[in-house]
Amino acid sequence: QVKRGKRLFNNTCGACHVGGVTKTNPNVGLDPEGLSLATPRRDNAAALVDYLKNPTSYDGLESIAEIHPSIKSGDIYPRMRSLTDEDLFSIAGHILLQPKIVTEKWGGGKIYY
Repeated sequence: QVKRGKRLFNNTCGACHVGGVTKTNPNVGLDPEGLSLATPRRDNAAALVDYLKNPTSYDGLESIAEIHPSIKSGDIYPRMRSLTDEDLFSIAGHILLQPKIVTEKWGGGKIYY
């Protein structure tokens, strides 16, 4: 499942989130601290899956489904259409596992990539 999560992440999310960085907003990364400070918190698999289904702004106040790939916006982002809940949990697992493998490089920004 680890390999599967990595493959799915790279194919679906990797264009904008290389190394856990958010290219469109470098202030918001996929590092543990960034995920834990979001509202609602996104530092667990269930919360990340929920986000991938229906993404909201960092403060949780508005939907960003039209600008962030999600299951809800599968018509705009075709790669999301075929993802199952199991796929989403695999992607979430990859995001949560990376800081334990590559340490501070995950979400560390341009100094590492």
